[in-house]
Amino acid sequence: MTAPAASPVRGARRAMIVAVVASLLVASLCGIVALLGGGFGDLQARIVATTLIVAAFGTSALCHLAVVTRAVRALGFAGLAASVGAAGAALWLVWGGDGLLEGDGDGSVLKSLLVATIVAISLAHANLLLLLAERRRTVIRAGLGLTLAAIAVVATMLALPVITDGEVGDSEWYWRWFGVAGIVDALGTIALPVLALVLRGRGHEPAATGTRPASDGNTATRAPAHGTASAGARADAADPAAPPAAVTGSDGAGGDGVGSPSTTSDVAPVRIVLDLPADLVARLDAAADGQARDAAALRVLRNALVQG
Repeated sequence: MTAPAASPVRGARRAMIVAVVASLLVASLCGIVALLGGGFGDLQARIVATTLIVAAFGTSALCHLAVVTRAVRALGFAGLAASVGAAGAALWLVWGGDGLLEGDGDGSVLKSLLVATIVAISLAHANLLLLLAERRRTVIRAGLGLTLAAIAVVATMLALPVITDGEVGDSEWYWRWFGVAGIVDALGTIALPVLALVLRGRGHEPAATGTRPASDGNTATRAPAHGTASAGARADAADPAAPPAAVTGSDGAGGDGVGSPSTTSDVAPVRIVLDLPADLVARLDAAADGQARDAAALRVLRNALVQG
């Protein structure tokens, strides 16, 4: 059901990648021209600054777009809004005045830029770590929660001195605690992805969703524990006219009924997709004898497992 939303997100990611690469190319070209031509004036400086701003915005947007199709999509959209705000304030400072960075008379634009940048970077950091939110291991979930809390503390303690013009943050202990939060933040950022890879590599970390190619060319897909398991069989590409055969069950082991409740709570649901030749699909239809094809396939699979 998320397929319609995936295409716009995929297009946005490609656009951000193109924007980042193009901006870096333009900035590099301006630098080369300035070095070889011997002139680097105010206009060239504005152009280079603009391209770097676009590149920074595209990079942060890629981090936010990583979660906009997940349950935590609100943080992704909030990060995109913060990135847009930071980019807008930066562009105003570059092009708003007669000279570079002279378009902020009272300093409010610069303050907005700093706060928006802190929020955008912090949310980008958090959104990348939230890619681990589907892991089921307690140590991963606990570490992720602690790291996200540390990210929030670091961002808040950075933003408060900016918002209050230094009234908050003039104490030595303020920055001591900031250092503690920063250490926890850095530790979680480094350790969590490594720990997730180690646990998953040893088979201790079952992913919420994942695909594994089988040895006979079939594909087995593990579904979330709260969902249903299904299996599908479709005709080979050589005979596209053959109708697809699909089986659906809730216990992952087969049954006579479709969608019947599982009686074995400790069996993980499994979704299996089988590529069958057209002749086997026809035999499956014959075995169904007017019944649903998925029920017949489940019955055949169950009998084969029992007899084997």
